[in-house]
Amino acid sequence: MPVTNAHEDFDTVLVVDFGAQYAQVIARRVRECHVYSEIVSCDTPLEELLARRPVGIILSGGPKSVYADYAPRVDSRVFTAGVPLLGICYGQQLMAQELGGEVGRTGAAEFGKTTFTGAVDSVLLSGQPESQTVWMSHNDAVVRAPEGFRVIGSTESTPVAAFEDPQRGLFGVQYHPEVTHTPRGMEVIKAFLAATGARPTWTSHSVIEASVEAIRAQVGDAKVLCGLSGGVDSAVAAALVHEAIGEQLTCVFVDHGLLRAGEAEQVEETFGAHSKAKLVTVKAADRFLEKLAGVTDPEAKRKAIGNEFIRTFEDAAREHAGDAKFLVQGTLYPDVIESGHGTAATIKSHHNVGGLPEDMEFELVEPLRWLFKDEVRRVGEELGLPEDIVHRQPFPGPGLAVRIIGEVTRERLDLLRAADTIVLDELRRAGLEREIWQSFAVLPAIRSVGVQGDERTYGHPIVVRAVTSEDAMTADFARIPYDVLERIAVRVINEVPGINRVAYDVTSKPPGTIEWE
Repeated sequence: MPVTNAHEDFDTVLVVDFGAQYAQVIARRVRECHVYSEIVSCDTPLEELLARRPVGIILSGGPKSVYADYAPRVDSRVFTAGVPLLGICYGQQLMAQELGGEVGRTGAAEFGKTTFTGAVDSVLLSGQPESQTVWMSHNDAVVRAPEGFRVIGSTESTPVAAFEDPQRGLFGVQYHPEVTHTPRGMEVIKAFLAATGARPTWTSHSVIEASVEAIRAQVGDAKVLCGLSGGVDSAVAAALVHEAIGEQLTCVFVDHGLLRAGEAEQVEETFGAHSKAKLVTVKAADRFLEKLAGVTDPEAKRKAIGNEFIRTFEDAAREHAGDAKFLVQGTLYPDVIESGHGTAATIKSHHNVGGLPEDMEFELVEPLRWLFKDEVRRVGEELGLPEDIVHRQPFPGPGLAVRIIGEVTRERLDLLRAADTIVLDELRRAGLEREIWQSFAVLPAIRSVGVQGDERTYGHPIVVRAVTSEDAMTADFARIPYDVLERIAVRVINEVPGINRVAYDVTSKPPGTIEWE
């Protein structure tokens, strides 16, 4: 299905993923250097990799040993394809093995901060101190570099902690330059990008220019519908498309009954004050709740919501937008990755990706499909959107449905909505709202025994979830002060009948996800 491919106008560095914990971080670090990057599976055929005309390729780390059965590999011809390569951790080991070096156990694994000694006259480490702290996470290591490579770094336990062959454009490091625990790591990435000749043109301004051109080329003079949720993603997507085609755009806000308290009114008020695009509101709570009746599986729930969104938009197009054939969505790159992109594992089907019906009438326009959340915010600022929209906490398209474990009913929605309002109110009062990436309440499908007024209760627990993050690909639980958590718990139990217990989720991502479903 065609989408807006403005990213194709930029020099590209491909990040080949071998199951790394930090593959997304590598891609983000490259983009922070104003070079477009994209994650691809190690199973991607070489011809497909080269068809994307990358100026450089980065081989990620990974959990396997290069000697393990079914260890992930890449087509060995990539090392002689003439495209500069940087191998990180597993990527360096694989490069060494494929080119005639030797990988083995050095007798001492390295995990965490390690002192690294490097050659300051090398291409990769130029301008860096001879001794520095790096972040290691490995059992195997390169013990002999391939012929033609110069060893440019070592640690006490790893004799070949970095090597390079600048003539062939091949570089490798055993440590992780992409993580903040390696203070000079960005300098390694910048040195590699310089060796590729990549142009630093991936900026908010250039992204807008390329996107506007791509949108105009895709839709021509056709009518376009935009699914507006009120969140930053759909708001920026709407602003970007309106910048491109003006009055051809009609925005549709679907009040599906799964929103937070007062949210529908807030969206209409905020969008009406800050957008020139036409806005239509569709009241659709009954039809969504009907589709969710009896549905308890998280994937089935997301797909039911995604399907009903499309059907609602199709009806709105016929009634309000002259049978618009294009639908704008605020799909982001993390949505694509988590929904299973290429050979990547499906973590959860985002309603706007994996939940779309196959017989959909629309052609999608997705101008943010290749952006991370922080990039979307910068584009929104560049387009002049107000701060309260650009920096609003993310809210999932399926709304409270993915925060209710089990079946979604009106009664359970009312219960969660009331508790969630208190959580957000107390965090706002404590001045923590901008420090937290996302905060909300979850209603599990269990009950617990309690005591209220000297009587036994058998009520619902509420779980408070709050995380800090840069792009939602990884996240850490927010360290909310105990007194704030106490105020939340007291208010929820006192003010929301049926709730008798409040818990706080201290799980990071991974292993958990931010949302519970």
